[in-house]
Amino acid sequence: MAGIKDVAKRAGVSVSTVSNVINGRHAKMGARTLRKVQEAIDELNYTPSAVARQLKSGQIKMLGLVVPSVANPFWGTASQLIEKAALKRGYQVLICNTERDPELEANYFSSLYASSIRGIILGSSPVSFDHLSEHAKNGMIIGAFDRATQGANDIVSCSVSVDQTLGARLATRHLIGLGHKRIGFISGPIGTSSRTARVEGMRSELEKAGLTPDPDLIWVASNATGFGDSHAAELGRTGIRELLTLDEPPTAVFTVNDMYAIGICSGARELGFRVPADLSVVGFDDILMAKVMEPPLTTIRQPVEQMAELMVQKLIDTLEGVEGDGDAHVVLRPELMVRSSTAAPRN
Repeated sequence: MAGIKDVAKRAGVSVSTVSNVINGRHAKMGARTLRKVQEAIDELNYTPSAVARQLKSGQIKMLGLVVPSVANPFWGTASQLIEKAALKRGYQVLICNTERDPELEANYFSSLYASSIRGIILGSSPVSFDHLSEHAKNGMIIGAFDRATQGANDIVSCSVSVDQTLGARLATRHLIGLGHKRIGFISGPIGTSSRTARVEGMRSELEKAGLTPDPDLIWVASNATGFGDSHAAELGRTGIRELLTLDEPPTAVFTVNDMYAIGICSGARELGFRVPADLSVVGFDDILMAKVMEPPLTTIRQPVEQMAELMVQKLIDTLEGVEGDGDAHVVLRPELMVRSSTAAPRN
């Protein structure tokens, strides 16, 4: 492929003259010189490199997006909406899947930084952001998606999340209100901030209602690959098969996300349990499949479109030095979506 030096040689002019033509700075240039440069560009089929121009100016119009796995529809949808919001601002998005591995996250941050990308959205809700502290010190602008910063504002510049604890309390309160007392919880490894908040929110709501959380009803896939994001439905299916074979099985289950809930419904049916007649199920996220599965899933809705818009806005404003509206760290209220997967327990 021809480069700018080839164009300059063909036209018999300097590289700076070709650069001026490419970038529209030719108002005072002689007509003959301008014509020679334009003819050389056409003859060589030269296409200016947008990346090279951006590198020279120090302004790469690209964001990094680090997520657990787009195999989970929540992250697939979030990635699409973040990309859409970024394109409106003239930015492209490079998506990285990490299975919430801190070492892999740090490696991706290093690679993105080496490519002159300075703004990254992190969607893995780590317990700590310490593995990214050096990147922040080096000038990386980090936005946390679906994770509150909790005192890490020296590392994370902006964040957008829902109140995870409140979401779990709403789900548990709904089940208690229907009359359930034996309420289970199913999750992959609880090594993230969001999952910790969800199980604690459930426990605190049970205690508030005078119910003692039963540790036998808390099922955690501790040996799952990564955090189970790419095979959540199968983990949900495995977990509920174990809980329903207990001497005193749960009459309802709250789970860490909708993909687990889908697997829970499948596993319950395999054992002859009906949802919700024999087992009520509540998910978290409100992915598209939650509305169309049978029965439609009661779940906690995260306003992912609003979250994506706010995240991109705040990150790019910080990158460009624009004083944005409101707080850099936003926590939104989740919403309980009551559908047909929950009902009063059988007497």
